[in-house]
Amino acid sequence: MSLTRRGVLYGSIGVAAAGASTRRARAASEPIRFGWPVALTGANSAVGNGYKRGVTYAVDKINGGGGVNGRMIEVVARDTQGDPSKAVNAAMEMSSNARVHAIFGPVNSGEALATTPIFTRFKVPSLACGVVDSLIDPVKYPYAFRMAPYLTQWDLANCHYCVDILKAKKIALIGDNTGYGTMAIAAAAENFKKAGAEVVYSATVDADAQDFTPNLLRARDAGAQVVAEWSNSTGLASRLMNARGRMGWDVPLSGNPAMGSGDVARLLEKPEYWNKVYVVGHKCCAFDANGRLPPRTQAFLDEVKGKVQLSDLTLYWVLMAYDAVYLVADAVAKTGSSDADAIVGYWSHVTNWPGVYGDYTCTPEQHNGYPTEEVVMLEANSSRDGAMKLAPGYA
Repeated sequence: MSLTRRGVLYGSIGVAAAGASTRRARAASEPIRFGWPVALTGANSAVGNGYKRGVTYAVDKINGGGGVNGRMIEVVARDTQGDPSKAVNAAMEMSSNARVHAIFGPVNSGEALATTPIFTRFKVPSLACGVVDSLIDPVKYPYAFRMAPYLTQWDLANCHYCVDILKAKKIALIGDNTGYGTMAIAAAAENFKKAGAEVVYSATVDADAQDFTPNLLRARDAGAQVVAEWSNSTGLASRLMNARGRMGWDVPLSGNPAMGSGDVARLLEKPEYWNKVYVVGHKCCAFDANGRLPPRTQAFLDEVKGKVQLSDLTLYWVLMAYDAVYLVADAVAKTGSSDADAIVGYWSHVTNWPGVYGDYTCTPEQHNGYPTEEVVMLEANSSRDGAMKLAPGYA
């Protein structure tokens, strides 16, 4: 991922050539505008603020090293507050007024479903971190790529763990009432059914609700053996665990990675309420039997020690954001251009691009770049600097 300075070639004469040279010189000196619509306040802000640390660290590192071919990266951030209407406004402003060169986000799939068509209309290359499958369609949205796993990858890993390892046959589903939560529990219900399990309770809830005891009582009375939770809200996750603990119900919770964020521990009434919580994760953030992380991840942690706070989040949020900045920077460095078609052309042909979060591969026909084999289940209460142990019984 080295970023080397590329010279600007001047070889033609005449007025037209001079004008072209002037435009190239101007483009070579202007900043690379990195658009970042993200929820930094509101119920889903823990995720956005986790990503913020990765974006900030990567941008500071690149700019501190002289930029990309001498061009600085300028972050154009807008707080969407997790609201799709605010995300749409941010997308319009970034695409038409700020004229960003590339976009990372929004974080929540409900926001991304509303903004991806806008980025396509304005031909802005975008890196999605939302997981809903339909976000990525190279025919419908040729400028949209995804470096996160998509929902089917997450859901099948969770379904396999609940049914095949925990041996649960009766499932309760709880998701927040965002576009992401609604679609996630619908997909989960279908996949559990295919796996031979019965969904005995299902609910979409307000992420800001203060007590989930009524929901859990209904799930318990229905005979649920696992509660699968799909929300990016760490507040929702902690209140769900607190309600389960107060009930004295030791049913396993499984699902969204936000349940493993260090922020959850701060919000729990008792530490033991984090027991028997299993989250979708990634091999890059999984400790092996000897307590070691993959070498690339450990090298990153050694680099950011004392510079980036990691104890209160899920590590992959930082890693993905860091990689997003470098994917934009590398496209500009390797093509010598920040034009949309140059960036999209580069991303469309990356093969095992070596990020910290994963090795990404895309083609013109496939814009989902994250490898399925990297998706695993982790034990939430084993979190250390945002990384966790593999879930019990999971190989």
